[in-house]
Amino acid sequence: MRVLGVDPGSRVTGYGCVDIARPGAKPELVEAGVIRLGADPDSRKRAREAGLDRVPLPERLVELERDLSALIERLAPATVAVEALFAHYRHPATAIVMGHARGVVLLAVQRQGADLVELEPATVKKAVTGSGRASKGQMQSAVQAVFGLDEPPEPSDVADALAVALCAGDRAPLRARLEVERPARSRRIGS
Repeated sequence: MRVLGVDPGSRVTGYGCVDIARPGAKPELVEAGVIRLGADPDSRKRAREAGLDRVPLPERLVELERDLSALIERLAPATVAVEALFAHYRHPATAIVMGHARGVVLLAVQRQGADLVELEPATVKKAVTGSGRASKGQMQSAVQAVFGLDEPPEPSDVADALAVALCAGDRAPLRARLEVERPARSRRIGS
């Protein structure tokens, strides 16, 4: 089973694609990286001409939809897993901006027809590190160990996306057994 994990962001969106041959088998890393938003030269030029320091959010979201759709089409995952929205009470505006990026990810996944799984951040952390409160560094080290990488994945968005894919892939056999009559197109799995 091929699973694509996505860590949505308004500037950097991490992705990680893994193949899982069977339950309990070691996952195979297919591809991982980031989609850098606002990096398109034409978008940056338009922003400068408008007197802006950075590419406006709506243009970055268009880039995200375009690039993620192309990625899904190229990698052809059976499942795309996305972290559920997390909001820290000290930074509510961040959650709103992240919600925009996450919404674009959900739209792109649905348009491509892939199965969508939403996972709570604490669930992913616990599944990969054993602690639902793991730090970015702990997540990177855990993902490095799972795939036998020489170095931790950088930036941390890549490690987070791979962790999301691993967690979703680990839960897939259970989901398949639970979906007896009618499979849902989108499920939220929490802790």
